[in-house]
Amino acid sequence: MVVPNAIPEDDRQWVPQGENVWFRPLCLNVSQGYWMNLLKVRKAGVLSRHRHPGPVHGFVLKGRWRYLEHDWIATEGSYVCEPPGETHTLVVPDDVDEMITYFQVNGVMYYVDPWGQGIGYEDVFSKIDMCRKHFMDVGLGEAFVDQFVR
Repeated sequence: MVVPNAIPEDDRQWVPQGENVWFRPLCLNVSQGYWMNLLKVRKAGVLSRHRHPGPVHGFVLKGRWRYLEHDWIATEGSYVCEPPGETHTLVVPDDVDEMITYFQVNGVMYYVDPWGQGIGYEDVFSKIDMCRKHFMDVGLGEAFVDQFVR
C-alpha cells in the first residue's frame, strides 16, 4: 500500500477532530484494531489527556509538543513511544504555529478528565466513521476512506 502525498495539498483530506485539530488517515486496520495517521494542530495549549491499553508510536514531522507528565519535548525528527496504560496530557507550546506528528495507535484511545475518569474514546471504527462523514460532507464521497481500511 502506498499513500501518495501523505501530507496532502487538498485540505479536504484532513479530518477535523477538534477546534484547530485534524488528522489525515494513512491506515485504518480493522482486523488488528490499530490506526496510523498524521495529527495536525494549529493551536497552542492542552490538546487532550488520554491513555491507551496498547503502545503508541509517534514521529514528529513539524513543530514540537510535550506531555505535562514528562520533562522531555518532542521536536522535529523525534521518535516517541508511549507505554500502555500511561496517562499523558499532550500540550503544544504557545510559539508553535503548526504541529504535525505521525502516530500509530494500537487499540483504543481513552480520553480522561484530570482525575483519570473516562470521558470518551476513539478506536479504529470511530475513526472510520469520522472519515466517512467528513469525506462525504466535503465532496470526496464517503468511500474515499476505503483506500485506508485494511
